[in-house]
Amino acid sequence: MSTDNSSRGRQDGINTRLAHGPYDPQSQHGFVNPPVVHGSTVLFPSMESLNNRIRAPFTYGLWGTPTTKALEDALTELEGAAGTILLPSGLAAVTVPLLAYLSSGDHCLVVDSVYYPTRRFCDGTLSRLGVEVEYFDPHIGEGIAGLMRPETKVVFLEAPGSNTFEIMDVRVACDAAHAGEAVTMMDNTWATPMFFKPLDHGVDLSIHALTKYPGGHSDVMMGSVSATQTTYGRLRDTQMQIGVNAAPDDVYLVLRGLKTMGIRLERHQASALALAEWLESREEVSEVLHPALPSFPGHALWRRQFSGASGLFAFVLKGDARKAAAFLDALRIFGLGYSWGGHESLAVPVDLSDRTIAKGPGGGALIRLQVGLEDVADLKADLEVGFAAANTL
Repeated sequence: MSTDNSSRGRQDGINTRLAHGPYDPQSQHGFVNPPVVHGSTVLFPSMESLNNRIRAPFTYGLWGTPTTKALEDALTELEGAAGTILLPSGLAAVTVPLLAYLSSGDHCLVVDSVYYPTRRFCDGTLSRLGVEVEYFDPHIGEGIAGLMRPETKVVFLEAPGSNTFEIMDVRVACDAAHAGEAVTMMDNTWATPMFFKPLDHGVDLSIHALTKYPGGHSDVMMGSVSATQTTYGRLRDTQMQIGVNAAPDDVYLVLRGLKTMGIRLERHQASALALAEWLESREEVSEVLHPALPSFPGHALWRRQFSGASGLFAFVLKGDARKAAAFLDALRIFGLGYSWGGHESLAVPVDLSDRTIAKGPGGGALIRLQVGLEDVADLKADLEVGFAAANTL
């Protein structure tokens, strides 16, 4: 079933597009899901076709299969991109575009509230390769233009900020980068294309950990990068030079998860906001970091750019690390574990010792919550048990 309804003068809604995608079941005998193609070698019927294989849709397993193409096409449509590449982890989706566009002697601007493994790659591998990385305040606004240099080749964004959820003006940052002929990249895992489309705001390369909401069930690791017409070729070429793609079984799991991502995100959003509002009323909590709360410092900027919020936010528990440990150890439904975007709720303490500028809030211990698909009343009861345990100290 095709979702191209340009001839009807309208476009299907997001959940309809997620449910059907650009894949045509009639291309595979009517089966509603794309087949899982395991393969490395592709046979050509003649020497002429072998010699002209650049025109063939598939040439070798590393370059992709019908399975990977189905997910690439779905994400490209959602992002409004020229093309998408798939990678075996969210971190790989960060590192491959950075390697594609940075060389020795280049300068790279990175928002200070970036995902810690991104910083580790920048301070480790990029530094070793001779790239100078400079971190900037997520609230810098138009001041980012003053950080641009002739050798600045990449401006790397993440919004909201990792763990502390700072909101930045993406369009302003991209305009400054493009004025200096730099490429912009953005980790958009928190919002997904459901709630924010980076390319519509001037971003050149949109990065996602498909491990999170697109996969949705905590059983797969994958990343994607969706690019503009001018940046896709170099991105794809670098991917093939490095020699990395996603495995077909993992791709199938993300394809399956993508079908229900929209309705799951509606539940994640509603439950997380209900808990965030409730936490604001607790005397044990000094601050709640959720962009959709009117009390959040970047709320107005968030509303101007984003159409929704996901299930990840943080709060400051009054007290020290010992109190936070007691709170976390008492939880039964919230699991203690990393990652997010799955069906289950998670809670972890946040360490911001890597930050150089965006130090985060004071007033206690920072705890990050991933709000899953459980009943809100049960999640509140679980957190109340945590508060009771912390209050005994």
